[in-house]
Formats: sequence, structure tokens, C-alpha cells
Amino acid sequence: MSAADRLDEARELLASSPVVDGHNDLPWALREHVRYDLDRMDIAADQSASLHTDLARLRAGGVGAQFWSVYVPCRLAGDDAVSATLEQIDIVDQLLDRYASDLAPALTADDMEAARKQGRIASLKGAEGGHSINNSLATLRALHALGVRYMTLTHNDNNDWADSATDEPRVGGLTAFGREVVREMNRSGMLVDLSHVAATTMRAALDATAAPVIFSHSSSLAVCDHPRNIPDDVLERLPANGGVAMATFVPKFILPAAVEWTARADENLRAHGFDHLDTTAGAMRLHRAFEEANPRPIATAATVADHLDHMREAAGIDHIGIGGDYDGTAFTPAGLDDVAGYPNLIAELLHRGWSHQDLAKLTWSNAVRALRDAEAVSRDLKSRTAPSNATIEALDTP
Repeated sequence: MSAADRLDEARELLASSPVVDGHNDLPWALREHVRYDLDRMDIAADQSASLHTDLARLRAGGVGAQFWSVYVPCRLAGDDAVSATLEQIDIVDQLLDRYASDLAPALTADDMEAARKQGRIASLKGAEGGHSINNSLATLRALHALGVRYMTLTHNDNNDWADSATDEPRVGGLTAFGREVVREMNRSGMLVDLSHVAATTMRAALDATAAPVIFSHSSSLAVCDHPRNIPDDVLERLPANGGVAMATFVPKFILPAAVEWTARADENLRAHGFDHLDTTAGAMRLHRAFEEANPRPIATAATVADHLDHMREAAGIDHIGIGGDYDGTAFTPAGLDDVAGYPNLIAELLHRGWSHQDLAKLTWSNAVRALRDAEAVSRDLKSRTAPSNATIEALDTP
């Protein structure tokens, strides 16, 4: 079969089993670029000059469901973090209102299936970083009431109750309050997202949870030794848990040669007064100048497929998915340049002998099942337990 034929086959498969993507940072990109002014950055128009995401490219990529990240950076703390998270939630709601013919609000697995039947893109919200609840279980429940269906326990820095993968260990995984956060997420029906957390935190959360976990955008540590990735012993626990590890496309997490290069590129940004996660025009000009002087190692769809091959071996076909991290990274793999690129990944997996049945699990059914199972755990816990009003002072004070 020719490459063109495989690409046609990939698109046909995605028409019936579209991609559930675990993580897209469009909401923060809209804040950074235009302070949420959708008239100035209308995703019904071509936004390829500035963004990885617009409606036409989502359609071209075969995306059927998207977890929109309602991320706020760790530099925002306390009530400032909560307020910024609410603003992020609000812009997703504005997108859903403005583009209702394309984007369908989704709170449940049934909503995801209904959106697929309607030909709309099921849109869910995922909070990135437990600092966004300001150590308050009531705030956690309020985010769930506003439609948030997963929370990443940390972002790049530790918080008061959980260790991050990219910070110095402080609490050894999860504190007692951190375990209570996991339990309250289970009760609420919010998926516990273990991307960004330290391996000790992953293991502690798996010990504490009664519901499936997800990794919304993380790949395999065995394939690329970066702390943002998932160790094999954790992947091997997913079948018993029912969780899903969603491979990310960020080159510095998936291509060993890109790890050191990106560290130097990020340091160049910081030296010029930019945050290393900044993808605004000024930061990207600096990145491009650095890349011209220091050629960048290029990841490809095959690089991502290498991770998925290994993750399937370690966790099983029922426990893997896709989380591209578009609009949250300065660089993307060749062939996966933006949200239109998913067919190229599926074509690569077809070339490697993945069956249609296995690909349908990867793209659609695994993520839907994990949310459905979390909903079942929530119903059971709510029938037996009251909301927790525990405080971090009460649980974590010696």
C-alpha cells in the first residue's frame, strides 16, 4: 500500500473513530495573543500564522473531542490562580457559544458520543495544575460544577500537597491533603490527571484513587528519558486502574536529541526576559533566530509512534491515547505541525501494522471509557459519602 493510500485509510478511520485529544492550550494562547478578543483571533478563520488550532484544521485532523486546557501558570498563586482559572473557563464557554455549530459542550461520556453523532467536536475542560484550587476542596468542586472534567495535580512547580516532575522533591509524592484531593476528585467525577507530576506522585495517586487516572499529555520514559514522561512500572499499573496514558507530541519530551537543544533554547528566551513557555510573536522570533544559528533536531510522526508502540506494550492497547499539547509548545514534530496532522500519525501506525480495532481504541474509545468509568465511581461514592470539608492545615500540620 502506498503512503497516499495509507493516509486515505487513516482519514476514513478517523471519520468513524475520531481523535479524543487530551490537551490543547488554545485558551491560554488566546489570552496571551489577544486577551480573549475573539474578533481579533477568530478560529473560524485561518489562524495558521499564529496558532496550531482553528476549526478547519480540527476538522481536517479528524478531531472528535477535545479537552481544552484551562491552564494557569505557577507564577499565579492563591486567589489570583483561582481567578485566572475562572477566566480560562469563561473563554472556553465563549468559544462554545460562538462556534456552536462546530463545538459541542460535553460533561459526560454520553455527551461525547452524542456530539460525535451530531458531527460536532465534543468540548471538555481540563484544569492544569492543582495550584488552581488554592488548597480548597470547595473550589475543586466548584470547578467541576463549571465543567472541568480533569485536573492535573501539578504543573511545572510543586504545590503545597504534590510534587512536580520538574521541581525538587518536597513532600515525597502526595501529602495527606493531596490524597484527600484525589479522593474528592473521585467523588466529584473529575479525572485525576498525572501529567507533569513526579513519578512518586504518580504512584501515590494510583494508590489513593478509586477511579481511572489519565495522563493528558505524557509519553514514555523508556523511549525518551525526560522527567515529564511515564516510567514503565506506572504504565504497567494502568490495566488494574483502568486509566489511559495519552502520548504527547512535544519534541523535547519525545526525542532524546531535542532535550538538550530545547534546554538551551529555553535559556535563550529567559536571557531575553521571556518565560520559556511563551509562544507569543516576540518569543517565537527569538526562537527562530536561535534555531537558524543552532539547527533543531526534528521529531516526526514516527517518533510519536515509537512511544505509542512502547506504551501499548507496557500498558496494553486499552490504556493509551493521544494528547498533542498544541498551542502549548513552541515546536511540533514534522508532519504533526498542527491539529490537522493526526491522520499522519494514524497512517504511520497503519504502516506498522496496527489494526483498525486497535486504532479506534487509541483515538476514541479508551478516553471515553475512562470518563464513563470515573462517572460510575462518582455515583457510587456520592451515594455513600458526603463532600469533604477537610483543610490542608488539619491534614498536613504535624
